[in-house]
Formats: sequence, structure tokens, C-alpha cells
Amino acid sequence: MISSHEYAPYYEGYIQPLAQNGKSIVENLVISQDNFQQSLQNISIEKQLFAYDSGKWTVKEVVQHIIDTERVFCYRALCFARNDKTALPGFDQDLFVTNDNANARNWNDLLDEMRVVRQGTILLFNSFTDEALLRIGSGSGKNMSVRAIGFLCSGHQMHHLKVLQERYL
Repeated sequence: MISSHEYAPYYEGYIQPLAQNGKSIVENLVISQDNFQQSLQNISIEKQLFAYDSGKWTVKEVVQHIIDTERVFCYRALCFARNDKTALPGFDQDLFVTNDNANARNWNDLLDEMRVVRQGTILLFNSFTDEALLRIGSGSGKNMSVRAIGFLCSGHQMHHLKVLQERYL
């Protein structure tokens, strides 16, 4: 059971459903990626560039956001697992999206990149010992355990897939 002191309160909805479903971090990573891939692999070019409102991200930008965020979270997990006590900075997701060129990218390349990044995440979390998973570090001014980050990667992807399904697709 994961404790609420292992993450900031605003991550609760991403982490707790997965931490309580009886599946491991890696099992959740595999399942969420499979669902993501199956749901998005055949959407039209028009839908890829669709934003449901002015100022909202396109589907391509949402996918790139998930990729970028997972990379940031994995870097944090690696640092914390290795017992690096350096407080890590946050990142501005809107600045990342403004500068990511997602809308000009090939759709299959984006989906392939997500798959490869997720495979790297799975290998990373498979490499951590039980002790390393419990280590806590600071990122964006908030403490977080390595295992919370593992559940967060799946939860973040699932959250955005749900938004895509409800508002975009």
C-alpha cells in the first residue's frame, strides 16, 4: 500500500487507483500503454490536429506532452532511486508544448516514440530494488517516492487518454 506522504496531494487521482488495483507498477505500465496504443493507432489526420476549444492542445500535442512528462518523471525516479538528494526543478508543460513541434510530426512516429519511452520506463522500474522504490526525493518543490512516480506514469497516461476519448475522439 502506498502512503499519501509519498506524493503531493494533486497526484492522488493518478496514483491511488493504480496503487490499489492489485497490479505492480510494471503491470500497470504495460496495461496502460496497450490501452493507449489500441485507442489511438487508427485516428484520422483531422482528429490528430483537433483541439476541442481555443487554446487547448491538439491530440498530437497531448501525446507529445505525455512523452515529455514521462521522460521528466523517469529522470526524477532515477535520481531518487540512486539516492541523489538534489532538489530537482519543475518544468513548464505549456512551454514544452509551445516548443515541441508535435503538430508537424508524423502520427506513427509519435506513437512509436511513446511505445519506446514506455519500454524504457518499464526497464527502468524493473531495475529498481524494493529499497530503491521507497526512496523519496524532491521535484517541483514536492517530495515523491520512486514507486509513486511509477504509478504516476501510468496514471498520467490514463488520465489523458480518458480526456482524449471524452473530448476529442
